[in-house]
Amino acid sequence: MNITLDNLDDLPHRCRRCVFWELDAVAHDRAVTSGGGALEKEAWVSSTLLEWGSCGKLLYVDDVPAGFVLFAPPLYVPRSVAFPTSPVSADAVLLMTAHILPEYTGGGLGRMLVQGVAKDLTRRGVKAIEAFGDLKGADGGCMVAADYLLSVGFKTVRPHHRFPRLRLELKSALSWREDVEVALERLLGSMTPEGILRPA
Repeated sequence: MNITLDNLDDLPHRCRRCVFWELDAVAHDRAVTSGGGALEKEAWVSSTLLEWGSCGKLLYVDDVPAGFVLFAPPLYVPRSVAFPTSPVSADAVLLMTAHILPEYTGGGLGRMLVQGVAKDLTRRGVKAIEAFGDLKGADGGCMVAADYLLSVGFKTVRPHHRFPRLRLELKSALSWREDVEVALERLLGSMTPEGILRPA
């Protein structure tokens, strides 16, 4: 489900008021000091939705928020220029952050989130998704672990000892998924009741 102002409060509490990506370093420090992170987050989501469109997805399991992802063109992400492996390629959207709640990890939900983003962005004519991976993968941070990005199909395009920049070509991401869907349809189609009941 797309993130909107109506479901923004379903983000984990810490993430709901975090504006690491949405503001430059000076404005971020000011927001943290004043306690205005939640308002700044809301303002960023609102303006990005109005100017560019959907910029995040929430994933629910039995009506409980289980994970989310935020993404936007680098123009909307002031923090993106601060990384040693920037800038993000002109034809790509930046995957800012992705988070699955600990109790829901290991079930493929992270891959589902990225595939949902890929499908959405392909419809909008975007060629690729890029992300700054974190090789240390600190828990509770705003960065996405490089290992996770590699596991869902991203490739390193700009190596770095801490923050490599990775890229996922959307055509290949979707063709892989479509190949799997076609194979499943064939398998399930061969197991229809008509096929089973047909006399030999």
